Amino acid sequence: MQACQVLLLPGWENSGPTHWQSRWEAAHGYVRVQQHDWERPLRGDWLMQLEEAVLGCTAQAVLVAHSLGCIQVAAWAATSRNTGRVRAALLVAPGDVEREALRPLLPSWSPIERKRLPFSSILVASRDDPYCAFEKAQGLAADWGAKLVDAGPAGHLNADSNLGTWPAGHALLQGLMAQ
Repeated sequence: MQACQVLLLPGWENSGPTHWQSRWEAAHGYVRVQQHDWERPLRGDWLMQLEEAVLGCTAQAVLVAHSLGCIQVAAWAATSRNTGRVRAALLVAPGDVEREALRPLLPSWSPIERKRLPFSSILVASRDDPYCAFEKAQGLAADWGAKLVDAGPAGHLNADSNLGTWPAGHALLQGLMAQ
């Protein structure tokens, strides 16, 4: 039995084959939390899928979330009675679901839960993320009690950012797992 089980939480529309999350899944055997509908994400459904995945872990979970997955972690942590089963979370490029352009597309996700996370966390944010202003990401990190890592100008930290296997991100994850 491993000390931690890594759960991957992709964002809206899932992570494609060249996304660092997919590469980590293939290279390290991390578990992707599947959703019933990646195109029309319903908050309650996504939270239940995460709850079931955490309960199904054979060891403490470490969450690795991207975009809407970060918002999912915050919402889940605010309502679940099983947060003690999570050791830490790596939150990458949170999506700003409170933006006017996104509210009609993701109606069940606003407002963003702002409670402090009950486990150690790191939030990685880009200075030119088209889906979340750096200042908003800073505020989320502060509200969630997450250590903020400035990724510089790296877009949405997804496949379009050409991160490959994103070794710097994996080093952050390894640090969280070692805590």
